[in-house]
Amino acid sequence: MSADTQMLSEFVFIYTPLPTKEAAEEMAEALVAGRLAVCVNIYPGVTSVYEWKGAVQKEAEVVAFIKTTRKLAPDAIAAARLRHPYEVPAFLVLPIESGNEDYVAWARGQAKA
Repeated sequence: MSADTQMLSEFVFIYTPLPTKEAAEEMAEALVAGRLAVCVNIYPGVTSVYEWKGAVQKEAEVVAFIKTTRKLAPDAIAAARLRHPYEVPAFLVLPIESGNEDYVAWARGQAKA
């Protein structure tokens, strides 16, 4: 198995928007402390436009990209859902296809065994 193929099967991003930076940081800290996430990147300044309960909404949000293993993704989503303030939060799992080996080695050591 090539390093790229192993990476594809091993690590994922979980994308989730949240209403505030504080909500994202609280969720991120819990996931990292619980070793369900290697790292969480929080991007402020996102505008989301969507339909909710029959009306078009436009909201300021932050987006969290949760880096974790494919194996831990279901547990990470379950833990994040407990801290997520939205009625129907989005948790979209995106594959990570490749990366530098020194970072990947570090990431492997951070994830729950």
